[in-house]
Amino acid sequence: MALKKLKKLLKMKAKFKKIIILFFFFLVFLSLCFFLFFTQKPEKVNFGVVFSQKHSSLLGLDWKENYLALLDDLKTKNLKIITHWDLIEKEKNEYHFSDLDWQIEEAEKRNVSLILVIGIKTGRWPECHFPSWIDKKNYEKDLLKFIENVVERHKDSKSIFAWQIENEPFFPFGECPEITKELVKKEIELVRSLDNRPIIFADSGEFSFWFTAAKIGDIVSITLHRRVYFKEISKYVKYPFPPLYYTFRKNLIEKLFKKRVICGEFQAEPWCKDLLYNCSLEEQKITLDEEKFKENINFALETGINTFYFWGGEWWYWQKNKGNDFFWQEGKRYLSN
Repeated sequence: MALKKLKKLLKMKAKFKKIIILFFFFLVFLSLCFFLFFTQKPEKVNFGVVFSQKHSSLLGLDWKENYLALLDDLKTKNLKIITHWDLIEKEKNEYHFSDLDWQIEEAEKRNVSLILVIGIKTGRWPECHFPSWIDKKNYEKDLLKFIENVVERHKDSKSIFAWQIENEPFFPFGECPEITKELVKKEIELVRSLDNRPIIFADSGEFSFWFTAAKIGDIVSITLHRRVYFKEISKYVKYPFPPLYYTFRKNLIEKLFKKRVICGEFQAEPWCKDLLYNCSLEEQKITLDEEKFKENINFALETGINTFYFWGGEWWYWQKNKGNDFFWQEGKRYLSN
């Protein structure tokens, strides 16, 4: 009888032990969920805008007029300038800095905070902007020399708060050769040797965990696109990801790597099957119209990220010149605050 009671007691203790262990892991799970998914909304969300001289020109705009309108009409205080190697070094060792100098000088006059994107893959189609004279199989030495010249020329600018090295270099998009980690590390080491401002590293917001970006850069920059044309399936798609998809990874990067996460490419223009300047107004509306623009803003505000750079300031100005100033005026609401 006593033996049965002892066995029963031992079984009860074993069950109780299992319950305690399960409860412990449940608490750990709840804590992890809170840690990764819960985010306190920032007190203030900052907005900026991206500018590409080349993209503005290809839209048929006076790019200088477009640029000044972003500064003086929209009154943006945060700007990301994309540099294009083929515009600056059209001939080997002959640097044409006047256009970039002008952009930076105009920003300085207005106390605008700048991110300067440098490298070979800096954004806007075809993504990699090789000068015509370059040997695409042997360009490392020329690229590093180009980067050195850009940084040396502009490192005294008080407006530049960070350098972005390449734009999603490891994401397979664009007409680009493979860009190796070894090359990117050399680029970053070179810039660090010349200047002590933060290095931004950009990664896909949709198809990456951002770990590599966090290991390489001082600030992690991501994309946030909602509707795109997927050439692999020949269809327009809306990404199914909820805001928590971005919140989860933002929290993970901030906690594990102690790195800031910003959105350096926030969709505020259409993503067409063809290049934007060859896309009809009707087709543009498939991926962005007035309602989708507002929807994108509301989505972004739910992620917990506190800094967004609009991808589309050139297109807004193009739309404005076409008689539709909705996007321009909406952009002003966020950029001028």
